[in-house]
Amino acid sequence: MEPVVVKTTPFEGQKPGTSGLRKAVKVFQQPNYTENFVQSILGAVQPSAAGSTLVVGGDGRFFCTEAVDLIIKIAAANGVKKLIVGHKGILSTPAVSCIIRKYKATGGIVLTASHNPGGPNNDFGIKYNTANGGPAPESVTNAIYELTKNITSYSIVPDLKCSIDYCGLQYFKVSGKEFEVEVIDSVVDYLQLMKRIFDFDVIRKLIQGSNNKAPFNILIDSMNGVTGPYVKKIFIEELCAPSNNAINVKPLTDFGGVHPDPNLTYAHGLVKALQEGEYDLGAAFDGDGDRNMILGKKAFFINPSDSLAVLANNLECIPYFKENGVRGFARSMPTGAAVDR
Repeated sequence: MEPVVVKTTPFEGQKPGTSGLRKAVKVFQQPNYTENFVQSILGAVQPSAAGSTLVVGGDGRFFCTEAVDLIIKIAAANGVKKLIVGHKGILSTPAVSCIIRKYKATGGIVLTASHNPGGPNNDFGIKYNTANGGPAPESVTNAIYELTKNITSYSIVPDLKCSIDYCGLQYFKVSGKEFEVEVIDSVVDYLQLMKRIFDFDVIRKLIQGSNNKAPFNILIDSMNGVTGPYVKKIFIEELCAPSNNAINVKPLTDFGGVHPDPNLTYAHGLVKALQEGEYDLGAAFDGDGDRNMILGKKAFFINPSDSLAVLANNLECIPYFKENGVRGFARSMPTGAAVDR
């Protein structure tokens, strides 16, 4: 197979922030719009996209599958050596970070508009994470933006057919060089990291209860976003919570019409269930799995700033931090000051 060079012209406003480029789906569906932006990302990859390994995945929203297909074809044409792709294109944002670091990838392309609504009439997004697993710094996003303003062509292998519906390795010859796509289980690597950080045995015993202690009843709401497979694997299969204690766990392209923003308004069903008193703890996750809402007994709302402070005050209960210690805690200027104390 050989790459094809396609002539194009710039689109205005392809300026990514740390959360990437977010626009309406219909904007991304314009001819060459997504192709231009992906080509510009690859042009800004340091030290070079050629010979690199990149991670690709997203929150499963509408247009994710099509975007993954384009990324594979454009990456192949730009000399990328290997792509690590989540099964069916599904990878939570924390999982992308985990996988980049575990496999020492050059970076990752994340397909998400975070907590924005999904579906053909709503939003889509693309962002780039660097080798440390975190969002691209301003120097990289500025470089991407400059390339989008001056792009005249992109390279693509239009005949490349790669299935992301099953896990395994697929090899292709592009311009005489090997191009590899590895489709991986979306959850396994992230699960292994969680097991290194937390004591699953202790948590499992808490959830199951004992002779003199009632089970700790939890309710987890994935809001039809990317965290569904992670919640099922971790909380149901590994920690042995009852299967009906995880709700909205199937990733849907439109999030089932739910606004995947975990707050007291959009996760009202979870709030109502906690208010009835049956559950000891509730949690909801946003579309790409990097934000959450935590509720205590009777729907007691835990402010996210307080969540960090609670963790900081109980580090001795978390094996990873007990063993490795903590260098400090980070918060932004408008964030609550509970952790300072």
